[in-house]
Amino acid sequence: MQLTNTATRYGSIHKAFHWSIAVLLIANIVLSQIGERISAETNLALKADIYSAHKTIGVAIFFVALARILWAISQPKPVPLHPERRLETFAADLAHWILYGALVIVPLTGWIYHAASEGFAPILWPFPQNLPGLVDSTTVADWMKTAHHVATKVLFVALVAHIAGALKHALWDRDSTLKRMWFGDTEAGRGTGHGLGPALPVAAVIWAGSAIVVLALMGAPEEQADAQVQAAGGGNWAVQSGEIGFEVVQLGSPIQGVFNDWTADIVFDEATGTGTVRTQIDVGSLTLGSVTQEALGAQYFAAEEHPTAIFEGNINPDGDAYVATGTLELSGQTSDVTLPFTLMIDGDTASMDGSVTLSRESFGIGEGQSANSLGIEVPVRIELTATRAE
Repeated sequence: MQLTNTATRYGSIHKAFHWSIAVLLIANIVLSQIGERISAETNLALKADIYSAHKTIGVAIFFVALARILWAISQPKPVPLHPERRLETFAADLAHWILYGALVIVPLTGWIYHAASEGFAPILWPFPQNLPGLVDSTTVADWMKTAHHVATKVLFVALVAHIAGALKHALWDRDSTLKRMWFGDTEAGRGTGHGLGPALPVAAVIWAGSAIVVLALMGAPEEQADAQVQAAGGGNWAVQSGEIGFEVVQLGSPIQGVFNDWTADIVFDEATGTGTVRTQIDVGSLTLGSVTQEALGAQYFAAEEHPTAIFEGNINPDGDAYVATGTLELSGQTSDVTLPFTLMIDGDTASMDGSVTLSRESFGIGEGQSANSLGIEVPVRIELTATRAE
């Protein structure tokens, strides 16, 4: 069995690359279709497992495709069996070059999208999930997600054309095109080799057009909206800035979450160190990596049915710090919460920093999911700066 290509036969290395990628690609298409049909609200763990396998196979395709392209460039390409059919030969070459591009672009954009966003379905390997020099970025993630979907459509069209062409040769022409790619010693065609031809620049134009489609779909970049934080009225301290964030562990990977829209009504007496606080949170303002939409669903935060979370409590001194003791209403459930925090007052400006660990089970969030799938304990951090209300 010959390892390298000749003018009339593909070598076994080329065939191994071809069929390995074919198997991986078909498996990944099937996994993506299954994953899309699984509800994240009812079976997030299975959906995450499916997409973990999808991403892992995608990365494998990327590296195998790079190796195949480098090998193909170094080898002569067997001559077409019907060189007189110029349009057919051009179409076959064009499909090949588009597929070569897709086998790199599709997994690469998916990989960058994964690395730029937090949470949901890690790649199953011992290496870091992110890419060197790439930090979590909603903007990058949105662009790469769109590019991935557009490139997937191009891949699908080219793949269907490629398979249709192969079937035509096997069933209609009954020639040796498909046999020549199968394992064995089949030789077919006459000539000294098949050059690049005009298909490569046309494929480049198609990919450039795909990039333009991505630009059109994304439009002008939108500025990230700042968190909407304000005093609710009635208190003697007005919140100027702050953050309510938390961390949840999904399939062993931590995901940072934040609520971008909330109000606070704070009454505090410096002399006694006592007061009250009432905080309202717009649950729909949640940002939670790539699983934001799933997290807002009925099985988790249930934002549609319970759009507002409310914490009401009393403030009391606790040694050199303070503690807010009260109740938190979230996802239709109410639970007692004790929030220790530090407070620094400088003239008319106060800075508060506190943290507490909550149990998602206390609020019926992710009910039925194991701790391995979705962490039970959820650390919550709260910081804010307030000024004396006039």
